[in-house]
Order: sequence, then C-alpha cells, then structure tokens
Amino acid sequence: MQIKDKEEFGALAFAPMFTFTYLWPYMGMGAALLLALLLATDLLRSDLSMSRWRDLPWLAWAGMLVYLVHQFEEHGIDADGRHYAFRAFLCAGVGFADRKTCPVPYSFITSVNVAAVWLAGPAAALLGRRWPALALSYFSIPFINMFAHVGPGLASATYNPGEATAIVLFLPLSLWTFHVALSRYRLGWSAIVATVVAGIVLHAILMGSLLAFLHGLIGSGVLDVIQYLNPAIAGLLVYLVTRRRSV
Repeated sequence: MQIKDKEEFGALAFAPMFTFTYLWPYMGMGAALLLALLLATDLLRSDLSMSRWRDLPWLAWAGMLVYLVHQFEEHGIDADGRHYAFRAFLCAGVGFADRKTCPVPYSFITSVNVAAVWLAGPAAALLGRRWPALALSYFSIPFINMFAHVGPGLASATYNPGEATAIVLFLPLSLWTFHVALSRYRLGWSAIVATVVAGIVLHAILMGSLLAFLHGLIGSGVLDVIQYLNPAIAGLLVYLVTRRRSV
C-alpha cells in the first residue's frame, strides 16, 4: 500500500495539472523554515516591551508556522511515510473508501489549505497589530481542526494523517494563546467562545459545501470559491463580538 501510494504520487507529480496539487505542501515546509527564522527575530513582534509569547500578532505567526508543519503531515509525508495521505482519509470519511474513484476534487484540498493558512495566517497576524482579536481569531482554525483529527483517531484507535501535529502543536499553542488573550489583552471569555464557535462554523461550511458538491448541488468552481471566502467568517465573527463588548 505504501509503495503503491508513492508510485501514484510520482506519476501524478509530473503531470502539469497536478504539479502544484502535490508540490504545495513541500513549498509550505520551505516557508515554515523561513518563518521559523523570522519568529526568532523581532520583525514579527508587535510589542517589544513584553515577551513574544505574550504578543498575539506574534502568536498568530507562530500559529501559521505550526499549521504549515501540520499541512506537510497531512498532504506531504505523514508519520507512516505515506504521500498525500489526507485525501484518502477524507474520502473514506464521506463514504468513498477507494481513493481512485473518490470524487473529492484535488482543487478542493488545495483551496482549503491555501486559504486557511497561506492567506488567512498573514492577514490575521498583520491586522492583529491594530485589532488583537483578529490575531486571536486565527486560532479558530487549528483548535477546531485538532478535534477533527483526534475524534476519528479515538473512535477508530488508529492514526490519521495530521493527528500527531494536531495534538503536539495545535493543542498547547491554542490554549496558550487563549490564556494570553484573557490575561494580557483582556478580550474576555466572549472572545474565546466566539473563536471556538467561529472554528465550528468554518468547518461546518467546509464540510457542508463538500457534501453539496458530492450531491451535485454546486460545481467544483463554486466549491473552491467558498473555501477562499470561508476563513474571513472566523475573523469577522470574533471581531464583531469583541467590538460589541468594547462599545
């Protein structure tokens, strides 16, 4: 099975239409290495008077870093040495055990990950310098995504692609960020609850749109566009909650 996966990966990686589909996780790991270096400097900090670990915009960049690593476990090489393994896991979850006949579009996988990490990550960190709640809102994605891995893992008592980094990286960083949002930024529990709810809504839209596609209700183009718009919901929800609280 493992060898077969590698052969399929090797054959498709050279096809023009599949090049970015399979190479973006490796590009992401390159970006993660660069981001790790930048996080060790003061360039990504918004307040030099305090520890970087109590700086929400810096933590948002750190959240992007761990998500890039998580993406590589999901779509690069997982802990079992399988290439691009998450799609098969997702296909099985929506009722298609055979990954070769599974209708889940490759573009859907790419759109979800590029939008949620490559675009939403920098946006949350940069806008978070002025509106710290937006930096906090980014953690709606990794925190809820962690449960999407841990739940099936516990239910089946088997490893799934992305589960290791979800537990080791997502959980502690998300909980620490929630603590900083409460203790230093005084955003209140309403902001934490809004972040969690936003993550649930985001994942519900993600899976709901995929199921709508699988049932023929929308096309693949619409499905992909939804994924690019989806992360904005998390930021908007947390911003509105914290704005109302401050008025």
